[in-house]
Amino acid sequence: MALLNWRSPEHYDHTGDQPCVICTKPTPLRSDRGKPVHKVCAEEWIDAHTSKEGDK
Repeated sequence: MALLNWRSPEHYDHTGDQPCVICTKPTPLRSDRGKPVHKVCAEEWIDAHTSKEGDK
């Protein structure tokens, strides 16, 4: 499973919650691209969309 390091302050938006782009529940967290997303949602998305060795 992908484990993201979101300890830096730019991953937290102090202006308020917005709907997560994956689960639509509110979150103050932001991706590297500034999209509202929970860390666990982002990690699950990466796992689901990253090809593994041996995948065709």
